[in-house]
Amino acid sequence: MTEHPRGRPRAFDRDRAILEAARLFWRRGYSGTSTRALTAALGLSSSSLYAAFGSKAGLFEEAVRTYAERYREIYQQGVAEPDIRTVLERILIGSVHEFTQPDDTHPGCLISSAVMTDRADTLDTTAYVAALHRANEQALLRRVERAVRDGELAPGTSAAALTGLVQTLWHGLSVRSNLGAPREDLTAAAQLAHRLICRQLASPAP
Repeated sequence: MTEHPRGRPRAFDRDRAILEAARLFWRRGYSGTSTRALTAALGLSSSSLYAAFGSKAGLFEEAVRTYAERYREIYQQGVAEPDIRTVLERILIGSVHEFTQPDDTHPGCLISSAVMTDRADTLDTTAYVAALHRANEQALLRRVERAVRDGELAPGTSAAALTGLVQTLWHGLSVRSNLGAPREDLTAAAQLAHRLICRQLASPAP
């Protein structure tokens, strides 16, 4: 009789497993999410879960990095744009789209989830997210400083103040999305903010 190999099934979908795990972690926190709950949600045995992710902590870390890093990508793509108006638009509108992803493809916002007040075995989520925000802010600040030097923005524009304003808007949009504001409303708010900023900071005509 032929023996079938043990381990995770061929139909194992790693991305889907991370999504389902993230939903549990975001809702219950790391400590409040048991291995039993994870295996039930993912449709895996404990041995398959450990084979795929090493441990509950390994799965948690991968879930956090998978979804938090999307915001870094938005900033990196934004600051690479050739003009500052598009930079600001990509960051604000792109972030709204990420905040409001459909439930079947996104676990919700990490920033206000239960894991932010919890501690994992391998990853301090609060410190990780804070470092991510700092990196994003510094990337934007450098890009705004360049725009000031290149004359894209009106003379006297404070790069620090403009960066702080965008970051404040970003966090406000994130909070409103967590409170259930629809994508259309958040997009309209982000677009209005973008127009007002660009109108205020537009370089004078030659």
